[in-house]
Amino acid sequence: MNCLWPLARQESLEKRRSNMSEKGIERRLCQRFRISGATVSYRKEKLLSSKTKIDEEFCPVLDISRGGVRFLTQKPLKFKSKVTLQLSIPGDRIPLNLKGRVRWSTLNAGKSYKYQAGVQFNPYGLEKNQNIPQVLTKIVALEQKFIEPESPDGPGKASEVGV
Repeated sequence: MNCLWPLARQESLEKRRSNMSEKGIERRLCQRFRISGATVSYRKEKLLSSKTKIDEEFCPVLDISRGGVRFLTQKPLKFKSKVTLQLSIPGDRIPLNLKGRVRWSTLNAGKSYKYQAGVQFNPYGLEKNQNIPQVLTKIVALEQKFIEPESPDGPGKASEVGV
């Protein structure tokens, strides 16, 4: 299965996936990996908002995949809200610009960052609201560079981090 399905097709699978999560089955189709020191700055998409105003900067990235990113934040993010992300990778001068949708946001109790959030990237392509294919190429290169070898928990399993 490909982790880069169009968003409409992915939403049609939500019922089946919720049943899978209740049974403890891994729902993600893309392998997650960590990049030490990576951060996300994000802007919530609003009708009359400034295209340059950032809502929160330098949020620590917990893990990333071709299909999305999990990061820490001081502010809760609304489910299904559209966001524009700037993903900064240590050693890279230019951040990756990505569009996506918030899939979940949860309290990160007792930690310095109050919340964790998961954002699913929009499909890759050249149409409006899609992420440009060059970003996917860069993420694939990062995946090959930073992927961890299989652990006893299974491939791509990231242990919980709660800075």
